[in-house]
Amino acid sequence: MPTPPQNLRQLSALVEIVSQLRGPEGCPWDKKQTHESLTQYAIEETYEFVEAVSLNNDQEIKAELGDVLFEVILHAQLASERNVFDLDDVIENINKKLIHRHPHVFEKHGDGDGSTFY
Repeated sequence: MPTPPQNLRQLSALVEIVSQLRGPEGCPWDKKQTHESLTQYAIEETYEFVEAVSLNNDQEIKAELGDVLFEVILHAQLASERNVFDLDDVIENINKKLIHRHPHVFEKHGDGDGSTFY
C-alpha cells in the first residue's frame, strides 16, 4: 500500500497522490476515469467555486479551488499516462500565455535559439 506524501502543502504532494490513485494499488473509481467521464465533475466543481465566491465564503472558496485543482491534476495525469503531455507542459503553456498576453508587464525575450519565447 502506498504511503501518502509528508508535506501536504506542496503541489508535488497532490501530483503524487493523484498518481497513486491511478496506480496499480490505486482506487478502482479513479483508475477507470477518462477525460470524457470527468467532464461533468470539472463543470460541477467550477460551479461550486463560483457559488462559494458569490457567497463570499473564503473557507468554501479555498475548498472549491482545491477541487478544481484536483481536476486539473487528474486530467494532466491522464494525458501523461498516454504520453501526450504532462503537468509541466500545462504549466509551461499557461506561463507562456500569460507572458504573451501581458506585454505591458513582461519584457519580450527569446529562448536562446533566435525564436520568440511564446
